[in-house]
Amino acid sequence: MNLITPVELPSGLPAITHAQQLLLLGSCFAENIGTQLSINAFRADVNPFGILYNPLSMACALREIQSGRIYTETDLFFYRECWHSPMHHGAFSGASATAVLEQINNRLQQAHKQLEKTDWLLLTWGTAYVYEQRTDGAVVSNCHKLPEKEFVRRCLTVDEIVAEYTSLLNDLRARSPHLKVLFTVSPIRHARDGMHANQLSKATLLLAIEQLQTLFCEAVFYFPSYEIMLDELRDYRFYADDMLHPSPLAVRYLWNRFATTLFTPETRTIMHEYENIRKALAHKPFHPDSEAHKRFLGQIVLKINRLNQKYPYLDFENERKRINASI
Repeated sequence: MNLITPVELPSGLPAITHAQQLLLLGSCFAENIGTQLSINAFRADVNPFGILYNPLSMACALREIQSGRIYTETDLFFYRECWHSPMHHGAFSGASATAVLEQINNRLQQAHKQLEKTDWLLLTWGTAYVYEQRTDGAVVSNCHKLPEKEFVRRCLTVDEIVAEYTSLLNDLRARSPHLKVLFTVSPIRHARDGMHANQLSKATLLLAIEQLQTLFCEAVFYFPSYEIMLDELRDYRFYADDMLHPSPLAVRYLWNRFATTLFTPETRTIMHEYENIRKALAHKPFHPDSEAHKRFLGQIVLKINRLNQKYPYLDFENERKRINASI
């Protein structure tokens, strides 16, 4: 008996491996997948601008990463005792303009250095609705609770999104011909838009991705996280308390479907071996200064060395630092 409507997973997608460099931008779902990738020893840079929701803000962020832009105090505004960037999530805001700029520029330069080495760009679009500043028409990534009268809210068209990303992807691939892009549409529902408007927004995103796949058939791919949430997990027990975001169980399910689609058997083997190391390091000893614990740490070092010899691209710097600090 089949109690769900299974979503057909895309076949023939290029594999994502531990040897590759990944850059993720987008909504909370990008954060969820990025966290899982990082936990499993992938080289993933997740949301250097913080959480982003609409395609135009992500395109702007990518162009700024590509150019290596440096932010100055003129790019910030002061509101409710904090300095903010309209391009960044509130996690970057703070009481000191100097500290805000330092955090913004450090993250941006880190992403800039990695961009040409990036093999996969994972973009999770959340909504087609944007907020434009009335003063200059610029699309903001975050309103930072400014009065709504300062913005014009509208829904992007499919043609707008496709035109922007056709130009952007041509620019990115001119510098990095190997770059591949995996799009997802966030399964998070934007209730503030209204449920009908939310569906129109998601449909706009899906249609735009479909056109980009046609234009860049060898470089642009799609993972159906939105469809899996709506069909395979069609039950409120898979939602968080707000009934809008996926629950931790749903995130784990989506991660498993993601892994099934994009990981090779070798990649899953590495994940399993690394998980054993990670669990061993998480062990809290009763007697951390004992010889027995030092021998236990020595065994972990041997496992790390064996795995690193087999897969030299794996980075165990943090794990080695933790072990050295405990010995």
